[in-house]
Amino acid sequence: MPDFSDGLKVTPIAVVHSPFTSQADIPRQPAFAGPEATGTVEVFEPFTAGLDDIEGFERIWLISWLHLARPHRLRVVPHRETGERGLFSTRSPSRPNPIGLSAVRLTRREGNLLHVADLDLLDGTPVLDIKPYSPHIDVFEACDGWMDQRQVGEPDD
Repeated sequence: MPDFSDGLKVTPIAVVHSPFTSQADIPRQPAFAGPEATGTVEVFEPFTAGLDDIEGFERIWLISWLHLARPHRLRVVPHRETGERGLFSTRSPSRPNPIGLSAVRLTRREGNLLHVADLDLLDGTPVLDIKPYSPHIDVFEACDGWMDQRQVGEPDD
């Protein structure tokens, strides 16, 4: 087993600018965001060349550090649920490593700024990585675990 006793190092490559300044205002998931869920991702200068060719993608993945997430608990009560579930079977933002994964809509690029919609991140959220969303790679037919029992269209936690 590798030795990670010194921890891991991550370096933010960008920062999110969004209308959401409190956790209560954030949409539960990008799929349930309204028209106000737009913003920009400001990519820092050393990483700007990495944006070349991104304009052709309708959606991008933002891998972020949820810097204001509450401390994690291994058993949580998901949104609209009454019983506890194991943390790793939910989308709760409060995790041992508060890493966020958001499939946002890329509306345009202006230099080092990515204009995005369907945003579910707080203003000031650090971005660790950006990857293109590909419907040929990222879409699977799969069981949805305990969430299969919910009404279609209800967001999870």
